[in-house]
Amino acid sequence: MSFNSKELEEHCQTIIKSSRIKSKIVVLCEGVISKMQGRPSPQSYKNMEQLPDANFYNACVPTWWKQKRPQFFNCGDRKDVIDTYFTLLTLHKEDSTNSYLDPDRLFAIIDLDIQVSAIDNYNFTDTEEIFRDLYEKSEVREQNAKHHRIWITGLIHKEAYFLTPELQPTFDSYLHPPIYQENPAQLTNVYWDMAEAICSDLDLQNNLQRAFDRIKYCSQLDCTEINKFQDSWKKRFKNAVDEDHKNQSIAVLLTVTKAKDYWKKIQPPVEWSRGDRVFREQLSLEIGRFYSEQSSDVKCHIPFFFKTLHEFV
Repeated sequence: MSFNSKELEEHCQTIIKSSRIKSKIVVLCEGVISKMQGRPSPQSYKNMEQLPDANFYNACVPTWWKQKRPQFFNCGDRKDVIDTYFTLLTLHKEDSTNSYLDPDRLFAIIDLDIQVSAIDNYNFTDTEEIFRDLYEKSEVREQNAKHHRIWITGLIHKEAYFLTPELQPTFDSYLHPPIYQENPAQLTNVYWDMAEAICSDLDLQNNLQRAFDRIKYCSQLDCTEINKFQDSWKKRFKNAVDEDHKNQSIAVLLTVTKAKDYWKKIQPPVEWSRGDRVFREQLSLEIGRFYSEQSSDVKCHIPFFFKTLHEFV
C-alpha cells in the first residue's frame, strides 16, 4: 500500500498546492489514499475528508471550534504518513512561494500499534519514544503535548477509540443499534472476548516486553508471562471495585490488544441494507460526534489532541 517515490511526490504536491490549507492546520492521518483510484487530483483531495479515517477525525473536531477548522488528509499506512509529513516540510522549504502550507501548523496522527516504527531526523527516534513522552498511565502528559507534531494514539489503534466504555450509551441509543455476536452490542462482552484471545495473538507474543512496559503502571497484573497476564487481567476486570478500576483495566487491554479485529465484528441490525463497512463508517461518525462534545481532559486523548492543535490557530 505504501507510496513509491513518484506517488509520494505527487501526493505531497497536491496537498501543498491546495488553497484549502491556507492559514489552516493540516492533519495527516492513516487511511485510504487517492492513488487507489488513480492519479491524485484536486477534486479527489477536495473529497478527502469524506474518506473514513479523515472523516472520523473531522467529526471529532470540538463543537466549539468554529473558525479555521483543520484540514485532514488520508496518507496510507503509518510509514506513508511519516514520509508525507517530512516530504511536505522539504517541498515547502525548497519552494515556499508555491506552497500554501504553514510548516508550524503541520501535524500527523498515527496508530501506536504493537510494532515500533523508526523516525529519522525528528525529536524522537521512533513511535515508542513518542508514546512514552506523550502518555503516562494512559493520560496525556500535558506539559509535553506542545512539543509533538507527530502524535501517537494512546490506545493501540484508532479503532480502539470506537470501543471505549463511555460509548455504550451511544451504541444503545443509535438509530440502528449495532450487533455483536448476534446480540445487541455490549462492550463488556467485546473486552472479555479480547482477553480470551490474548494467548493466541502472535504479534503480542513477539512483542511482549514492549507491550508490558506500556502497562506496567497497572497494579494487580502479572506481566511475567502472557498466560499469567491474561489470567490476572480477567481476575482484575471481574473483581473491579468501582468503575474507575474497571475502566483502567479496559484502557490496559485497549493499549496492547488488537482493536481493529473486534471493531470489524460490530455488525448492523438485520434491517440495515447498505453493507457492514458502510454501517461501521456511519457509526464511527456518530462516535466522532461524541468525542467532539467531550472535555479536553488528559484522560480524553482525542479531545486533548484537538485542544493542543487549537493553540496553533
